Amino acid sequence: MHGILAYAFGGILALLVVASAVTALLIRRQPERSYTSVKLRIQTWWWLAGLLFLALSFDPLVALGLTAFVSYLGFKEFVSLVPTRPADNPTLLLAYLAIPVQYLWVHMAWYGMFIIFIPVYVFLLLPLRMVVAGETRGFLRAAGTLHWGLMTTVFSISHLAYLLALPEHAGAHGPVRGELLVFYLLVLTQLNDVAQFLWGKLLGRRAIAPRVSPNKTLEGLLGGILTTTLLAWLLAPWLTPFSARDAVLAGLLISLCGFTGDVVISAIKRDIGVKDSGRLLPGHGGALDRLDSLTYTAPLFFHFIYYFYY
Repeated sequence: MHGILAYAFGGILALLVVASAVTALLIRRQPERSYTSVKLRIQTWWWLAGLLFLALSFDPLVALGLTAFVSYLGFKEFVSLVPTRPADNPTLLLAYLAIPVQYLWVHMAWYGMFIIFIPVYVFLLLPLRMVVAGETRGFLRAAGTLHWGLMTTVFSISHLAYLLALPEHAGAHGPVRGELLVFYLLVLTQLNDVAQFLWGKLLGRRAIAPRVSPNKTLEGLLGGILTTTLLAWLLAPWLTPFSARDAVLAGLLISLCGFTGDVVISAIKRDIGVKDSGRLLPGHGGALDRLDSLTYTAPLFFHFIYYFYY
């Protein structure tokens, strides 16, 4: 494991220990109040941090396989929520087969095919297979939802894995490898969600998207932007090749795009009529509930760093 990454995981471990201790203290001092949701969330974060540690500590193939599996879980949840037609089952099989193929391009570091495979080739192939099935009722909705699901849960998330395929780049404290960039993006994206939630609870007054996500407030968004941008600037010299200016820009991008991804997935769930996409992660919901912000931050952060540094 990269020495800097070991220290970074030490910081995550310290945060989780503090959060667990504070929760235990609150439960002991205020037994009449329910902290079950908070306790479950923290327990799940322990598991997620452990998986991230395993993924980034060993061969990059482990991280690649785990990311592909996460994409599979996200897409599976998506198609379980969105009504599909019986005639589309063969098309669904093709959509699932697109997942390992997309991650094969990542493994090969074939950027040209990686960037067009789902947006172009799968986009053209799925409707063709649906035409062969001969069912025209609901055709446009079925084609659009399947491709949109692949774009968000597979194409977008695969950018996270492609960070691992980027060559080393000089940084302020030594060479920057892909696992450092993955850690930087994941930590900032998830902490941005937490920061926006906490600032919203403390200072939130004005709802920013009341019909989509009533608990999202302008104060929470601004607090999250400030917190995430500050953390992006502080962590950048250790985990990225960014200058101070680019670190601030990356923090702004991650905080704003993380918020956007969150509310977009919330709009989908409201349209379908569900609160959570599943029950896979206790206290958090389903895989899609944890991937919502990453569906925007992963591709946009990747192209930000790819354009300016590679």
